[in-house]
Amino acid sequence: MASKSKRAQMQPKKNFNRSFLYLSIFILLCKIFIIFNIQAVNVKVSGTGVFLVDGIWPGSDAEAYLKGLNSLSNDGFYSKDGILNYWPAGYPIIIWLLSFLGKTWVLITLSFFQSLVFSFAIFLFAVQLAKTKLQSFAYLVFILIILNPTLSLTSLWIGYENLTASGYLIIFAIIIKDLVEKEGNKFVKHLFINSFISSLMVFMQPRLVISVVLINIIWILVRVGLKSGVLLIILSLFITLILPATLVYRNFQATGQKVISTNLGTTMNLGAGDNATGAYDSKVQGVPCVVSTTDTAKADSQKVICVFNWYLANPFKSIKLFYNKTIYFWSPWSGPEASGTMGRNPWLRINPLKFFYTTPAGDHLVYGVFGKLISWLWLLGGLALIFYGYLILWRQNSLERLIGNIAMIAVSTNWLISLISIGDHRFRIPIMGMSLFLQAVGLRTLFKGAKAPMVE
Repeated sequence: MASKSKRAQMQPKKNFNRSFLYLSIFILLCKIFIIFNIQAVNVKVSGTGVFLVDGIWPGSDAEAYLKGLNSLSNDGFYSKDGILNYWPAGYPIIIWLLSFLGKTWVLITLSFFQSLVFSFAIFLFAVQLAKTKLQSFAYLVFILIILNPTLSLTSLWIGYENLTASGYLIIFAIIIKDLVEKEGNKFVKHLFINSFISSLMVFMQPRLVISVVLINIIWILVRVGLKSGVLLIILSLFITLILPATLVYRNFQATGQKVISTNLGTTMNLGAGDNATGAYDSKVQGVPCVVSTTDTAKADSQKVICVFNWYLANPFKSIKLFYNKTIYFWSPWSGPEASGTMGRNPWLRINPLKFFYTTPAGDHLVYGVFGKLISWLWLLGGLALIFYGYLILWRQNSLERLIGNIAMIAVSTNWLISLISIGDHRFRIPIMGMSLFLQAVGLRTLFKGAKAPMVE
């Protein structure tokens, strides 16, 4: 009887899987159509010339990535170009590796690659989620993520954000798969895969290291306990740090500096100081830090310490800045309360509200009292759904609580890191899969009359 019951429970999951697969392929095909219809544009890159960007939209930092790509193509892996030392070189290196498939169409290859990875990631995540008590939430989660205009369309722009968002989805999918099946002989393989994906994510964006390390440690401890997990934690950390370590080695060989990048202090300083707003503003001088060296790596470290000291010495100003950065981090993509470096957001190209911006009356409507009210309802409503969704999962006494905890770790750590740098809604793109998952749980529970999944 138990066997028949189990087979009966698996049947709707197979139907789910088929729907997820067909929709993932359909969205991917739509994006391929878009790729070959994106109008080519010339992007001027300082010190390099003009790049013809075709089959993909330029992202917020496209010029920096294209400059890095050009330097890697001309000088190889150990290029001395300062852009590869100032910014983390991981994402330009990935584009450079893809260029081996053909330099002429490398950006089209990148656009297709990112879209393929994203479709696979959400498919895998939704399929594994359907194996838990959250099966009834899986379809809404899938739809909200794969059809989210900003998150989904960033697979068609030059930027690390979509690939790292896909990385989180794959990591969560593998953790759920492992905890549902609990096949001991596959755990180490799953851990190795997750740690390598974590390494790739940190390779592209070092600020993600805290969340991926914490997620894998918690998974190991839940799976095998502390006594058996110590060596596995060390192994996971080693694998996670391999690719970021190659950037340190690359920079040392190229410039003699043992750093992954040298932009942390400058970025943090933009979000601190008496005149700072907490948002990106190149006109704000930040904290008047005294740098006693011409070595860029040491100077960056001195700026980091200087900014931390300012926060400690100015607690009330710091709290105000932290509040501002929170609002900026969770702000809408457009409208009066939007704050961040998402002016090239692909969604803004097709946003229906663009129609209103073309007339004085429409502009007043969007940026007036009504527009501000809608923006704040969107911001506060989204945050409320995240916390409500997490609360629903926290009330569970099994795997679903763990899933909620891990999702909240991904969301909260990246949010908190923004508090010590700058508030920018672009920084939340990598964790949007997790925030949308929590929002979907909260949203569907509300529509069901606040009926949470039953605890076994």
